[in-house]
Amino acid sequence: MKTFERYVLSEILPFLAGGVAAVITLLLLASLEGIIAPLLAKGANPVLVARVLALSVPEATARALPIALMFAVLLGLSRLAADSEIKSAVASGIPAARLFRPVLGLGAAVAVLAFALGEGLVPRARVEARAVQRQIVLDNPRVLGLGQNVVLRDTLNRAISVGEVRPGGELRDLRIVTMVDGTLPSEVITAAAGRLRPGTNVLELRQGQRVTYQNGDPRPSTILSFKQGRLPLQDTGTDLGGQPQTAQPIYDPLPVLWSRTQTYRQQKISAPADFTALHQKFAGPLAALALAFFAVTLAVYSFRSGRDLGLVWALLLTFAYYATYSVFRVMGENGAVPGAVAAYAPDVIAVVAGAGLLWLTSRR
Repeated sequence: MKTFERYVLSEILPFLAGGVAAVITLLLLASLEGIIAPLLAKGANPVLVARVLALSVPEATARALPIALMFAVLLGLSRLAADSEIKSAVASGIPAARLFRPVLGLGAAVAVLAFALGEGLVPRARVEARAVQRQIVLDNPRVLGLGQNVVLRDTLNRAISVGEVRPGGELRDLRIVTMVDGTLPSEVITAAAGRLRPGTNVLELRQGQRVTYQNGDPRPSTILSFKQGRLPLQDTGTDLGGQPQTAQPIYDPLPVLWSRTQTYRQQKISAPADFTALHQKFAGPLAALALAFFAVTLAVYSFRSGRDLGLVWALLLTFAYYATYSVFRVMGENGAVPGAVAAYAPDVIAVVAGAGLLWLTSRR
């Protein structure tokens, strides 16, 4: 690598590191308000909460890299232009087009790194994070939501209520009702006391009664009393900060997602979220190349036109790309546009805009 390319990269890389760090910091601050503080207030184990937070860093890094690269290129080349260093390089016989080589090379490296993170660390981190989340939830009934005067529903359509939560996690006056749509409950379980077995999703009941009903008849079909019983809880719909319990397709490994979408395609099943996620596996990392191309063409155009790009423009363009990406992603996941369009449209827009800037530059 020649001296000029190394010098350009030395101006960009610090901004790239700073941009990635800024995005991760914003994510952690958002988590602090929306997830960490409520969990700690409910008595969650601080060590487990910190592990969940740390396991979100790989995903944040993979998503931040392409956007941070555009931000870094715009700021780095803007500083070179403001200090007349690009003008000096051109005067010494180095064409402004030489800026493309180091920037696009860096964009390719960032794309490979983002893809490696997305397919290597991120899926494993998500699996580990969900395991830690389950550990947090099962470690403390208050985190799970089994609180006084709180009614939960699990995936078996059972309503679970607790009259009192005592120190140490002991539950009192439990009532579990198996609901049937449009008719009376099919089963009612009451217990004087109970607790969640540590590290599991099993609710241990003591001194209780099980009453069953058939065909909506209000008269009991069976009445059974028990001293001890175990009730495995299914997904109660509680979460850590409003995130859905169902795994999102984007977090599935590429071979798994590819196999599933192929099955959907053969069976003509509409699954826009899965197809959008499949294309985003490639479009996300490729955004680094597209945004690097756009940023360097904008820098060259600004230099040729005598205009200066500062921090405000860099922030505005970064926000514009993120907003465009978010809109197309939501449209793709809801089936408003094909998955390929939703995933690649932001990248194509960046490349077309860069090509337009190159055309304008060539006319000057």
